[in-house]
Amino acid sequence: MIELYKRYLRFYKKEVIIGPLFKLLEAVFELIVPLIMAKIIDYGINGADKQYIYKMGGVLILVAVIGLSTTLVCQYLAAKASQGFGTRIREATFNHIETFGFAELDKYGVSTLLTRMNNDINQLQLSVAMLIRLVIRAPFLVVGASIMSFFISPIFALIFIAGAIIVLTVVLLIMKRTIPYNKKVQKDLENVTTVAKENLSGARVVRAFNMQNNEDKRFENEVKVLQKDAIRVGRISALLNPVSTIVINACIILVLYLGGNFVNSGSISQGDITALINYLNQILVATMVVCNLIVIFGKAITSGSRVLEILDTKPSLNTGTIVEKKQNVPLFEFQNVDFKYPSSSKNALSNLNFSINEGEFIGIVGGTGSGKSTLLSLLAHFYDCTNGEIKYAGNDIKNYDSKYFNNEIGIVLQKALLANQTIRDNLSWGNQSASDADLEEALKISQAYDFVMKKEEGLDRLIMQGGKNLSGGERQRLSIARALVKKPNVLMLDDSLSALDFKTDFELRKALSKLNITIIMVTERLSSIKNADKIIVLDNGKISGVGTNDWLLENNLIYKEIYESQVRED
Repeated sequence: MIELYKRYLRFYKKEVIIGPLFKLLEAVFELIVPLIMAKIIDYGINGADKQYIYKMGGVLILVAVIGLSTTLVCQYLAAKASQGFGTRIREATFNHIETFGFAELDKYGVSTLLTRMNNDINQLQLSVAMLIRLVIRAPFLVVGASIMSFFISPIFALIFIAGAIIVLTVVLLIMKRTIPYNKKVQKDLENVTTVAKENLSGARVVRAFNMQNNEDKRFENEVKVLQKDAIRVGRISALLNPVSTIVINACIILVLYLGGNFVNSGSISQGDITALINYLNQILVATMVVCNLIVIFGKAITSGSRVLEILDTKPSLNTGTIVEKKQNVPLFEFQNVDFKYPSSSKNALSNLNFSINEGEFIGIVGGTGSGKSTLLSLLAHFYDCTNGEIKYAGNDIKNYDSKYFNNEIGIVLQKALLANQTIRDNLSWGNQSASDADLEEALKISQAYDFVMKKEEGLDRLIMQGGKNLSGGERQRLSIARALVKKPNVLMLDDSLSALDFKTDFELRKALSKLNITIIMVTERLSSIKNADKIIVLDNGKISGVGTNDWLLENNLIYKEIYESQVRED
């Protein structure tokens, strides 16, 4: 948490310094109030001096107005600093997450990142507001009230100090106990978010299999775990207020008991006893505030470590500075490449050796789980290989500038994802400066022109979240069009024609064949890659064969089995 304060609160030094000063000024006036009340009792009421009462009453009103004014200034500065701090750290976290490779995204998961960007940063934001408003004021009131009591009576001041030490000890013990539990609560919250997200995104599947009751129980179990841990933290934290109240009220009883004897003996006045009681009440209120601050900062410490973990995570993908390609060399070249996911102990791909030349049409096939999509992820440099070397145009793929390399390729993933924007906005992801003519050309190639441009809204048609108002085939075609708008040198398709009918599939491939680019297609439909220049057959993460359709039918048993299963006539 301290590290985050150093990084992002430095932009609000003025607010962090001036805000507490105004709050201290308010606390000073608050400490003066009991002295004024004591004088009103001793000189005004006991002396039956109405003029003195009116005069000191006016002073009280003036003190209250000044105190209110200083409070309002502090509140404004606290709001400005805390909201600005939250905005900056949230932007920094989001921007940093955008630099993550797939390995980091796989490690944390969407629910974890969402919880840390929202709930955890909100806790930090609240801690900044409390830092400016109360962190200095509350202890100052406790210390100030104790000091002021010394001026009235050193004996009674010792009672104040003893009470403060007891309360502080209890606070430290409870804080030590609650911090570990706060971490557990935040983790439980992530689990609840995960279940809720899965159910919301998969609502149709849940209903289709009548799994509502099971998912209700699953969600209920996660919520109960969260409830159990939150209650445990709450029970421990709940001890703060009653213990503090008991200690302070015991001090008040002791002051009243001893004070009565001192008043009777004439060694202390009634006004002084009233002032002492007021100071004790101020200490009680300030102690309650400190107790709440302990809870807030306990959560903030936990949240700070969780956010800092994200910010300090270095992207695993290596990136260089090369922005040009070598000529007369293979476009892609795999040399003894192995790859395994960070969470796995076994290789997903092993000992891959092959090359792809510029302008070739490459097909990638294999059984389920054979590593087709993983291979495409390596080609797109979503992951770094574990062993071996992957070259792009003669240079190690790691040494290319990431923006340059990303502009070289256009990729359409298995799941067609579209943003909740217009079709024009979605297609423009490929090229922000693309004209409507460029967008329409991409739509024609992807066979999406008719269902887009023949609608009344055309390119201005709004796509619902997740593309819910489009069919699977329409989403795939728009995703392909978005990749084509980039005018990439390499087009990668990860089973991206699976929702198309055979006629549309054929027309789309026919249009793609006229483009002077390299096409790499992962597919289960062999008819889509029958005319490929080269087909790579994968089996359990290893290359089983590389060749043309005819060659593989003659020489590769796995390819032959897949082919016969699709063209067999009953």
